[in-house]
Amino acid sequence: MEYGFTTAAYVVAAVLFILSLGGLSGQESAKRAVWYGIVGMALAVFATLIGPGSGLWILSVILIAAGGIIGYFLASRVEMTQMPELVAGMHALVGLAAVFVGYNAELVMNTVAALQAEGATEALEALKGFSAKVAHKTPAEINILKIEVFLGVFIGAVTFTGSVIAYGKLSGKVTSAAKKLPGGHMLNAGAALISILLLMIYMGSSGGWTLLLMSVAAFFIGYHLIMGIGGADMPVVVSMLNSYSGWAAAAIGFSLGNDLLIVVGALVGSSGAILSYIMCKAMNRSFVSVILGGFGGTGGPAMEVEGEQVAIDADGVAQALEEADSIIIIPGYGMAVAQAQQNVAELTRRLRAQGKEVRFAIHPVAGRLPGHMNVLLAEAKVPYDIVLEMDEINEDFPDTDVAIVIGSNDIVNPAAQEDPNSPIAGMPVLECWKAKQVFVSKRGQGTGYSGIENPLFYKENTRMYYGDAKQSLGELLNRIS
Repeated sequence: MEYGFTTAAYVVAAVLFILSLGGLSGQESAKRAVWYGIVGMALAVFATLIGPGSGLWILSVILIAAGGIIGYFLASRVEMTQMPELVAGMHALVGLAAVFVGYNAELVMNTVAALQAEGATEALEALKGFSAKVAHKTPAEINILKIEVFLGVFIGAVTFTGSVIAYGKLSGKVTSAAKKLPGGHMLNAGAALISILLLMIYMGSSGGWTLLLMSVAAFFIGYHLIMGIGGADMPVVVSMLNSYSGWAAAAIGFSLGNDLLIVVGALVGSSGAILSYIMCKAMNRSFVSVILGGFGGTGGPAMEVEGEQVAIDADGVAQALEEADSIIIIPGYGMAVAQAQQNVAELTRRLRAQGKEVRFAIHPVAGRLPGHMNVLLAEAKVPYDIVLEMDEINEDFPDTDVAIVIGSNDIVNPAAQEDPNSPIAGMPVLECWKAKQVFVSKRGQGTGYSGIENPLFYKENTRMYYGDAKQSLGELLNRIS
């Protein structure tokens, strides 16, 4: 069988990718899972080079080397706080690749059709690789291929511009507020209808110009969809774009007849969709409302917050921790920005050495990337067994002496339960205000990334520990032996 080794290698690589995804679901197995993915990808590339890619080794090696150098340069410079936008950037590249592969497939189909029309038998027999596959397809199979190409380009184009805007929002280069053009949903619906019309014209053999016009419509859809989604929903957006990139890869895999690309695309697409669903459930939002509605719609004026924020210094926090027996730490994006995870880990070690119970509460959408806080804590070597998800620890706050909130806002906002007009009404949150004392480490009195006021900061049992999280925790460590 042609490319027998390549087919067998693809099967092994697919198994390794599945093991990699399975291992990434747990912190203890994540490092091993990453190596599964690396080995699987290396095997897939090698099998492709000696199979379908044979004869193009020089070009392939140059491109692989260039991509490897760029990837190493980016990975070695990126901070953990920049991981969300890096992931969004990677999704943009996958989407753009799908668009270019789709264009190339269209050019190949046109070339083969021209040779067949001319009756150039020798030229057709000399074709290799994807061109040879196209030459042997029946008219019905060509129509199926055209649908696959069209879908691949459409999903890829949406993914590309959507990911670019997501990168801009996450990096602060684009406003995090939900912004829509006049007409809102009708513009998106109109662009989608135009794309469907162009598909019908494309299937009628009207030429590749329909692909180009559809790409413009899809680029607009990706841009406008993500611009209409606000900051608090960005973790879901990153996960959703991950799913889009997977489906784009799967569609192109069908076009190229590449089984491994189909499998990997389906794995990425389905896992991203499942994660998006889980995160939407954690926010008490429907997936459709996040994608189409954006963030910030309310049914009326938000409830006014009464009281004032009461500050506390490092001595006051240290004294409370000395007297406490049980402590829950809630990390958020502010901890990532300040790169305070090492100080948090050291504080945890010192408190546990005194015999105190210290645990971490992680909300599913903490930070700006799924698992963002877990990665930071693992980097600081915080024991996995004391890092708990919201559902595992939320009921323990009433029996907790001290809750420490580090750079979190929406995920500890009681307005989600107390104010039906709040933009986050109904969203499950960490009920830290039920602890005996709450200390909030925060730079200042701002409302945070989503711009929502937080009544937690004004409650009687809450004290605000102002300042950069890393410096503030450093001062606290000087007072705790």
